[in-house]
Amino acid sequence: MLTGKQKRHLRALGHKLKAIILIGKKEIEEALISETNAALDHHELIKVKLLESCMLDKHEASGLLADACSAEVAQILGKTFLLYRPATPPVIALPATDKPGKKTAP
Repeated sequence: MLTGKQKRHLRALGHKLKAIILIGKKEIEEALISETNAALDHHELIKVKLLESCMLDKHEASGLLADACSAEVAQILGKTFLLYRPATPPVIALPATDKPGKKTAP
């Protein structure tokens, strides 16, 4: 599960990306899932675009594709969304999830 700080970092990195996966009228099928897995293996962070012919809702499409690829949705904006899955070893360095010694208010 990505924290808010990690999602902000991924959104900043994803801003300049071009969509490399396009979802059209065939929607989410096995070929699209395998292409998305290959793209995530190579890039770690990818941008996916829903075409006008896609009948799925952006939240539904992002959730289905993320679950099928064991990825996480970093952002949904308009008809595009960012998917992130860390590689082995990770190329993108994410901010730490918590800071040791951080004081909380009583």
